[in-house]
Amino acid sequence: VQLQAFGGGLVQAGGSLRLSCAASGRTFRSYNMAWFRQAPGKEREIVAAISGNGGKTYYADSVKGRFTISRDNAKNTVYLQMNSLKPEDTAVYYCAADVDGSYYLIRRTTGGYDYWGQGTEVTVSS
Repeated sequence: VQLQAFGGGLVQAGGSLRLSCAASGRTFRSYNMAWFRQAPGKEREIVAAISGNGGKTYYADSVKGRFTISRDNAKNTVYLQMNSLKPEDTAVYYCAADVDGSYYLIRRTTGGYDYWGQGTEVTVSS
């Protein structure tokens, strides 16, 4: 599985960005997908995750109500719509695939994900 994330950039506080992650493979719809982020000097943390059929999602408390994860299985793509961005959202954002997850098991730690994209940088200025 190859993942390619894009859509990052520089935005002012209060602005919006949409990240995309394109995946290879014919079984994309069976993978749980997630977005993680890593700020300078900090550990990588989960932002949001979504089940294979898109019916179940998870959000970190810090982004609830501002970010939305979604997926289009016909396009092998997962998205992260980020609204009301804050300076503390500044980080490199990574998409990740969990090939062993399920609708009932959405993992929240880096160790639960098998494949990673290269990361896309998001900078929010105050």
